[in-house]
Amino acid sequence: MNNHEIVVADVSEVNTSLTVYENKMLGYMASLGLPVDNILVPISERKKMLKNFEDVVFELQAEDLGEARYISKFFTAATAGLFDAALNYLWDETVYQLRKRIANYDIEYFYDVAVSTEKRKKLSGVEDLCKLDDSELIQGAKEIDMISDIGYNHLDYIKYMRNWASAAHPNQTEITGLQLISWLETCIKEVINLPNSNITIETGRFLKNLKEKPFSSDEFKAFTSFIGNLTVEKVNNLAAGLFGIYYRPETEVFVRDNIKQAFPIIWDIISEDTKNECGIKYARFAVNGDTTEAHNARELLELVEGQAYFPEEIRVTELGNALDQLLEAHNGINNFYREPTFALQLGRVAGKKEIPSQINKKYVYTIVDCFITNGNGECWDADGIYRDLIDNFNQEQITLAVFTIMDEHIASMLQLKLCSKKYMEMISVVKEKNASPVVGEVIDMIEARSGSLNVMRRDSVVKQQIETRRKILGI
Repeated sequence: MNNHEIVVADVSEVNTSLTVYENKMLGYMASLGLPVDNILVPISERKKMLKNFEDVVFELQAEDLGEARYISKFFTAATAGLFDAALNYLWDETVYQLRKRIANYDIEYFYDVAVSTEKRKKLSGVEDLCKLDDSELIQGAKEIDMISDIGYNHLDYIKYMRNWASAAHPNQTEITGLQLISWLETCIKEVINLPNSNITIETGRFLKNLKEKPFSSDEFKAFTSFIGNLTVEKVNNLAAGLFGIYYRPETEVFVRDNIKQAFPIIWDIISEDTKNECGIKYARFAVNGDTTEAHNARELLELVEGQAYFPEEIRVTELGNALDQLLEAHNGINNFYREPTFALQLGRVAGKKEIPSQINKKYVYTIVDCFITNGNGECWDADGIYRDLIDNFNQEQITLAVFTIMDEHIASMLQLKLCSKKYMEMISVVKEKNASPVVGEVIDMIEARSGSLNVMRRDSVVKQQIETRRKILGI
């Protein structure tokens, strides 16, 4: 055979080679005295994956296909019968592609939207994308519309399976061929091949113009028109980004002047939660001695007469930091070991005092998020602390806790059996103290639900019923 010839094997050839390959490999391992039972996925499952592989992988563009090294590793591992390793490679490719797309966007804006914790100070430039954990990465990508809401839910689940069913950690979970190929298809459709939305494109164009030169009257009119087409959630994200650009010391004067024109329009649209978050950021700068950032943040808030959102600086900052640290520990790989320390710290900071209104929602949502677990197991040493905190919820906090069923992240977690079980435990705790008939009606709807809890958020009838009660309660 000529050295320049390329041998192309089709799927049928690969299929017929699987048994020969497996027998030789297992035979060799046995000769060394290594274990051979339950090492490789059955050939029947590998054939299911192979049967659909070409149809799925050829959805990639030629230029993406030629660079998809992790998908080559995915295929190699999968055909060898190592599905758990294949899932690792698939997730690595997904994260790589997501980082590549974000790197071609306004990276500082992405950080401002994706990270609201003290970690934001340590992030600058594309090279720091690796400092974000996978949860922060996909959440941030969703916030800037680089992945869809549905895509986010799918990726959140694949991330969970990668964390607890792949070669990343010892486990006994069996992955089927159809599951594996469906996850490959999801990652291709929802990340690699997904075009940027019009919102993402327009936001990117606006940010580019913002940083290049002073706004002309026409550009300002275009911005006003652009804002009018956005949902409140998207305007919230834009506000977080502009606030971040404004307070950074290195921002040029004309850029701040541009923001001074835009921010009052945005301020009239954004949610109370976003306004409170701006106030909390200012407080952190003031307390931590970041004088330039504090001055700039205060200046912008005073411009929009946002002084009412200046919080009880010290306590709000301490609570905010405690909540951020707890969430970071909860979402980390070693959460069972790290989480109790930060849960205890939150309990100490919260005490028996009333939680400031600016951070009340974040406080409740964080406790609920941590209490329902990450789906892989209960953190026993922290569980009792969460129960005590939930037991101390006032009526406003009970109301917020019950309505977390409509939160996107919480609803996504309720796909998992353990999370759903723990959520119902939380419901039973707050039910005993609830004094609101309207909240009681929502609790009854949740308890009467026959199917999966996570679909309640997407059930149009249920959603309308809950939204009606939300309006009655004014939340």
